Amino acid sequence: MEATKILREEHRVIERVLASLEAAAAQVEAGRAIRAGFFLEAADFIKGFADGCHHRKEEGVLFPAMEAAGVPRQGGPIGVMLAEHEEGRRLTAAMRSAAERLERGDLTATDTIVRSARGYAALLRQHIMKEDNILFPMADRVIQDRKGLDVAQAFERVEQEETREGVHQKYLDLADSLEREVKG
Repeated sequence: MEATKILREEHRVIERVLASLEAAAAQVEAGRAIRAGFFLEAADFIKGFADGCHHRKEEGVLFPAMEAAGVPRQGGPIGVMLAEHEEGRRLTAAMRSAAERLERGDLTATDTIVRSARGYAALLRQHIMKEDNILFPMADRVIQDRKGLDVAQAFERVEQEETREGVHQKYLDLADSLEREVKG
């Protein structure tokens, strides 16, 4: 289904940022200086793209379509995904807060940055694996052809109406920038 294809493509972008976060955390642990702004920008990507663009499509469009097709919200994969989205938000907030402290000169914040960045990356890697291999194939089975087209069109409306023009591209560019920074 086109809708799950779109979400899978977004997963690949998110995975690039996860790799950048992991590399930055490793550099901090090795004693190398990474600017606090890197982690603030990563948190912005997570909030704006992973949560704002991607999770909004899942929570506002795909999951309700799956529920309408008979997949229960509680006690099943949808409930697990929603709980993981919330945990990701918590870890992102912790990373952002610690990066703000580091930016103000509080070097004790680096432990929290490393812990929350690694925790978020580990959570999201497992989360993406579950969605790609369990949830999305389930959605492909239960959402029939016409409904699948409706879901993909609703994703487009989310992009146009809720995330403003150019926002998606802004975050694709930010993913590139974060990658370059940890590799350079």
